[in-house]
Amino acid sequence: MNDTNFLFVGVGGQGILTASDIVAEVGLAAGLDAKKSEIHGFSQRGGVVESHVRWGQRVGAPVAELGTVDFLVSFELLESARFVEHLRPNAVVITNTQRIIPMSVSSGGYAYPADGDIEKALRSRTDQIYRIDALAVAQELGNPRLVNTVVLGALSWHVPVDAAVWLDVISRRVPPRHLNANRQAFDTGRSS
Repeated sequence: MNDTNFLFVGVGGQGILTASDIVAEVGLAAGLDAKKSEIHGFSQRGGVVESHVRWGQRVGAPVAELGTVDFLVSFELLESARFVEHLRPNAVVITNTQRIIPMSVSSGGYAYPADGDIEKALRSRTDQIYRIDALAVAQELGNPRLVNTVVLGALSWHVPVDAAVWLDVISRRVPPRHLNANRQAFDTGRSS
């Protein structure tokens, strides 16, 4: 497998860091070198969170350079557009369609961009855009905290690592009492 760069983005509290930890461990389980870096910002106050994961035979720096991200995994719709400059041409974007209104919008200073504007920003780099209403799926499964596992399932469909490897890593990362729900969330995301 060639070097692969992932960028996870969203808002604090969405499980972004756990999801990126799992992806780093999946890379290691697949026999690759893996590095991870995270930027929390004001994550505990609903601010932006970003986390880079890099896989390869030998990975140096943990942060992907601008224009080299292969997979942008966004847990909030607007964040997918904010990080578009990180994408290599024809990269894969997986975005949760959930909207979390930022403070700048709720205070009246700015407007949340229209769907068409977000789409245009993403299409400036790639046509491989996959949307999933992960929150609705997680709620149907009975737990809105399953959003990150639903999104990981969607991502796994595009990454050439067997689903069993992903599930093995997930089973080591979640408490046993939540394992069946996370397996179901992963499978549902993978088939979406």
